[in-house]
Amino acid sequence: QVQLVESGGGSVEAGGSLRLSCEVSTFTSSTYCMGWFRQAPGKERRGVAAVDSDGHTSYADSVKGRFTISEDNAKKILYLEMNGLKPEDTAMYYCSVDFLPRLVPGEVDRWLAVAGLTNFGYWGHGIQVTVSS
Repeated sequence: QVQLVESGGGSVEAGGSLRLSCEVSTFTSSTYCMGWFRQAPGKERRGVAAVDSDGHTSYADSVKGRFTISEDNAKKILYLEMNGLKPEDTAMYYCSVDFLPRLVPGEVDRWLAVAGLTNFGYWGHGIQVTVSS
């Protein structure tokens, strides 16, 4: 069973930084998309940043230039470095991984756009990030 555990959330003032971590218990395939999603109260869960097993990354427009996704393959940890945080970044942040039969060009962009609206793949329980103005 694949399990994901997020850590690193908390409360910061606007302009501050946080680094989220997601530990993945096991990988059932070497072909995957993995990423971060967030859900604010009353809103849909939307993609924030993703990386595929070929190293391609994708970011939501709202976080480009401020957030950086990375992974430590040896430790099976996914990171999200968040800088220049804004109050609108306040949300519950979820880590997810989906194992795919293959990757096609643009797959990571497509996955980031739609995965948050489904329950496909594996998901962590989420961690709160609160940014005060």
